[in-house]
Amino acid sequence: MQVGTAQRFRCGPDVTPVIPRWLEHRIPPPVIDLSCAGLMWWLSTLVPAAQLWPRGGAWWVWVLAAGLALAGGAVSLAGLREFARARTTFNPLAPDRASALVTTGIYRFTRNPMYLGMLLVLIGWGLWLGNAAALVVGPLLAVLSLNALQIRPEERVMQARFGEVYTRYRARVRRWL
Repeated sequence: MQVGTAQRFRCGPDVTPVIPRWLEHRIPPPVIDLSCAGLMWWLSTLVPAAQLWPRGGAWWVWVLAAGLALAGGAVSLAGLREFARARTTFNPLAPDRASALVTTGIYRFTRNPMYLGMLLVLIGWGLWLGNAAALVVGPLLAVLSLNALQIRPEERVMQARFGEVYTRYRARVRRWL
């Protein structure tokens, strides 16, 4: 439901916080994720009681954190590669410039591989920090922010631009995973 130019908070599988529409497509997704990464660092120092292991921890922490970060980078790059093949824009601030609906490659499994990849990097960062508060709050805030500021507005644009083809794609492929 809409109230003025803000969206109401909804519970359920599609949680969206109150966000004024003028904020949509204004903050680049990497800035959102870097802000969440900074918040995670801050939380890891602010809430020492939530420390699960020392920053960097044991060798397995490095391996798991680096593995997630590398996997996230690979997922994001796979999304960019498909956009390049389709010769369409990958500028998240201008989805109305999309010239093609990309449904091949990694887009067969997720509608947002670039955002999913960035989320995996954040989770890897949270593991490296070894702090439960950072590991929960940062990625959750990133998902909520990206859903509200980027993904839902992009979905509206894609629906208007590609109609029934997008409706079928959206029914077949999940937003995140």
